[in-house]
Amino acid sequence: MRYFRFILILVLFSSFSVKAQDLITFKTYDELATYIKQNNSKPLVINFWATWCAPCVKELPYFEKLNQENKNVKVVLVSLDFEKQVESKLIPFLKKKKYTSTPIYLADKDYNTWLPKIDKNWSGSIPATVIFNQDKKIFVEQDFSSFEELNTFVNQSITK
Repeated sequence: MRYFRFILILVLFSSFSVKAQDLITFKTYDELATYIKQNNSKPLVINFWATWCAPCVKELPYFEKLNQENKNVKVVLVSLDFEKQVESKLIPFLKKKKYTSTPIYLADKDYNTWLPKIDKNWSGSIPATVIFNQDKKIFVEQDFSSFEELNTFVNQSITK
């Protein structure tokens, strides 16, 4: 009976400890583009970031709060981390933070091919954010200094 309780507690604990969504990995930008097309029932706010980018990491809590509080949008966090650091840095970072936003790792390092598909003027610097709202696409290559700034930008962008 004690063994059964131990197993039950272990199962319950493990089910509660995995709150962060599982990391989705796309090998190519085209796979990400397909995901975007299939998940457009409401505006998508996609933030391109990496764990090695201090401004990116600083603003991630604003995107997480946006995901939790702004029910008009879906937030997707697209990591551009180095492939060799996915297991050692990215996944532990996401598990520690327990973000509920959709985490994606984009392994496609052929930036010159896919950056212009996001925005023809994107220099490639991060953080960068794109909002897909039906046929409209709004891109900004900057970091946000507060949740309020991000939320205002998103709300203004989806009502244009």
